[in-house]
Amino acid sequence: MTKQSFLKGAAILTLAGISVRFVGAFFRIVLAMFIGDEGIGLFQMAYPVYSTLLAVSTAGVPIAISKLVAENLARGNYRGAYRTFRVALSILALSGFLISALLYLGAEYFAGFLTDPLAYLPLVSISPAIFLVTVMSAYRGFFQGQQQMMPTAISQIAEQLGRVVIALLLVLFLLPMGLEYAAAGASFGAAAGAFCGLLILVVVWLRQKKQFMHRLKRQRVKDDENIRAIIYRIFALSVPITLGSLVMPLITLVDLSIVPQQLNAAGFDTIRARALYGQLTGMATPIIHIPTIITVALAISLVPAMSEALALRKNSLVRERSYLAVRMTLLLGIPSAVGLYLLAEPITVLLFDNAEAGQVLAVLSLGVVFLTLYQTTSAILQGLGRTMDPVITLFWGALIKTGLTWYLTASPQLHIRGAALATVIGFGIAAILNVQRVQRLADMPLRPVETLLKPLVASVGMAVAVLSIYSNFDLLHSFLSPSAAEKGVTLVAIIVGALAYAVLLFLLGGIRREDLLLLPKIGEPLVRLAEKFHLLRG
Repeated sequence: MTKQSFLKGAAILTLAGISVRFVGAFFRIVLAMFIGDEGIGLFQMAYPVYSTLLAVSTAGVPIAISKLVAENLARGNYRGAYRTFRVALSILALSGFLISALLYLGAEYFAGFLTDPLAYLPLVSISPAIFLVTVMSAYRGFFQGQQQMMPTAISQIAEQLGRVVIALLLVLFLLPMGLEYAAAGASFGAAAGAFCGLLILVVVWLRQKKQFMHRLKRQRVKDDENIRAIIYRIFALSVPITLGSLVMPLITLVDLSIVPQQLNAAGFDTIRARALYGQLTGMATPIIHIPTIITVALAISLVPAMSEALALRKNSLVRERSYLAVRMTLLLGIPSAVGLYLLAEPITVLLFDNAEAGQVLAVLSLGVVFLTLYQTTSAILQGLGRTMDPVITLFWGALIKTGLTWYLTASPQLHIRGAALATVIGFGIAAILNVQRVQRLADMPLRPVETLLKPLVASVGMAVAVLSIYSNFDLLHSFLSPSAAEKGVTLVAIIVGALAYAVLLFLLGGIRREDLLLLPKIGEPLVRLAEKFHLLRG
């Protein structure tokens, strides 16, 4: 396999991410049909413990692998890249095994901590997944360092399919024995899926290994870095990344302690405060994270791309890639924010049959631009070796957000919307500080017409198209129930809005021929289609 440009890699990972989300949604629906709310509750109890221990097990090492491998390969040092992979694989395999064993042997204790002894079997069942996922992350980091995103994408899909198929089969087989056994079967699906994903990666590596080792033997670059130095560099990069990954869970914990308390201070009783908190965390927040499927994929692809450019001392390439990543992020983030703001209430009605949650989503949608921009610029900084910078900027954002959450949520006029606004401001501060650092370190040009004005103008046009759908779409009301008609109009508005934005962006010159050609497989057909309708300028 050859390496891809970082935007092609991001596109590949985005398609895989969307596929995984769809399969995951199908799994949740079918699983709920089989085991109901109580069974889902048991199944979900294992995941906070699992995800926390998994974060400790991997500890930011996969990103470090990606960066160090990319640096070595940029200098033609195949031996150094391979040695980095082997050392990191050993570290991750050991930590994964120890933490898997900790969960397996300590499952009874964790179940007691969760105050439900029936959580014991799901915890035991999911424990092997930690070892398998941790080892798999080493292979993914190695391929990503080579700027090969296809193995990661294929393994993600294989992992999810394996998880869903095995989990549902085990649920059907174990359900007669009791809900806790069925939930345990569903939990074991994570281990089965991880095995499938790991198997794919090992097979791909075995197919490529001969060619890689041939290049390793022919290399002329001297490699003097010893294992101790490699271990030091891995941890020097991974520890700050781990600290950064812990900030968000800590923010969630702080919100959990502050928001309900301040809602009480605003005059809401405990039951009402709990419902409002659920609208923020269970309805609005997951929706604003949908656009991050793309920026997370972009971030994974960016780290090795920036590391390569830095290792080659190609400052112009560092500038170009930084600017292109930020531009693509704003082309996505701005219309996402506008669309979610306009359709906040219809979307929450469509997905959750809850109109009130739309007020929270409308406020939180303003933060989509900042959230996506923070993710992209963090990846740029990590690729440049400044792994502590995103941690520091997020810390300041989180600190200010916490103070604002305390103050604004207690307001009877704002209440839960105050908590949402505090989140927007917190991410805004972190994103702006990140952009300043990237601009200084990478000498990144801003070009506000390309990055801000064109997507803003296209988004205004999109808003007009969406509002016109709502003002002129009475046809559905004549033969559908009011609820069904409203949901139908929402779906039509989303589709029309997306098309309107794309067309306007083409006409404004916001999307160029070279942008489309970066997309794998579909790039050239899209260029031909755009040329047929005279949408490409120049």
